[in-house]
Amino acid sequence: MSPLQPSSLVLRYALIALVLAAVTGAFARVAGWIHWPGSEPTLTPARMIDAFENSMGLHAGFRRNHAKGVCVSGYFDSNGSAAALSRASVFERGRTPVIGRFSAPGGDPSQDDAEASVRSFALLFSVRNGEQWRTAMNSVPIFAVATPQALYEQLVALRPDARTGRPDPAKLNAFLAKHPETMAFRQWIDTHPPSSAFYNASYFSIDAFRFADANGNTRFVRWSVVPDTPYAPSNDRTNPARDPDFLAHDLSLRLQAGTVSWRLMLTPADPGDPVDDATRAWPPARELHRVDAGKIVIERAESQIDGGCRDINFDPLILPHGITPSDDPLLAARSAAYAVSFDRRTREEAGVGTHRR
Repeated sequence: MSPLQPSSLVLRYALIALVLAAVTGAFARVAGWIHWPGSEPTLTPARMIDAFENSMGLHAGFRRNHAKGVCVSGYFDSNGSAAALSRASVFERGRTPVIGRFSAPGGDPSQDDAEASVRSFALLFSVRNGEQWRTAMNSVPIFAVATPQALYEQLVALRPDARTGRPDPAKLNAFLAKHPETMAFRQWIDTHPPSSAFYNASYFSIDAFRFADANGNTRFVRWSVVPDTPYAPSNDRTNPARDPDFLAHDLSLRLQAGTVSWRLMLTPADPGDPVDDATRAWPPARELHRVDAGKIVIERAESQIDGGCRDINFDPLILPHGITPSDDPLLAARSAAYAVSFDRRTREEAGVGTHRR
């Protein structure tokens, strides 16, 4: 990868900074973590969240990433078709309540929605047998980097310089040169303008998971939720009279007129498809065999200050029987860092009286 030219540096590092939060809404479960190759000192969930705070700023009582969001609730209406892939009871024919959260990337809960190039959608399925399925999805089908160490390095490269208040272009160029795998993500962002609303965007699991059917047969699967509302690109970046909170306000207005919905689509992998590298897309032909599992319907929206999603940690490793993680290292990493973020914001509320988000 050739170094970026000075004329394009500002646009490039601004783009990466804006979308980083959405593509890095992920990290790990192991409490003490492990020593990732090449990291000194040991990379832990706490150090990862420290890096988020150093890059995005600290806003006490809020999530360290996706700080700005809105709670939603509704249901998943399964049509039974996905039972051929997984014995998880959530895929049996019938209705499952869901609590969710739409969000924009970044650590600042007051940022302008027009600054976000990515939308995110998290869901908790309350399954009939008492199990839960939690998932955190982004409107980009791939991740920028493949490992926790690379994400940490990206956050360090994005840390604002004390003199300029902006990331150092030399550090960004060095990071991009070291990690050419980020090119696929950057190209996707360049060619896919952000949606004009939360409810007309598609959202993707990004990571692969292992599905097991009633006979013990397994397949690796990625999933997406595809909106029934047609996609439209956002034009609010160039509108001087724009509402800085248009995503949440527009969602509330839309729900006054009726529900919004998506199809939950399950895409099985073929042998040889990458199932442990979130930076690599599967061949488009895989979508020809995806399974329509049913409809996700959102009925209500609430403030994140006191809504149903406020105290939920959308840990992607809370899974029902019939779904297990792949060996993608980002899945272990997502879970642990989410836990650290949750612990910090709830302790801050107890100490300084801020609201949990």
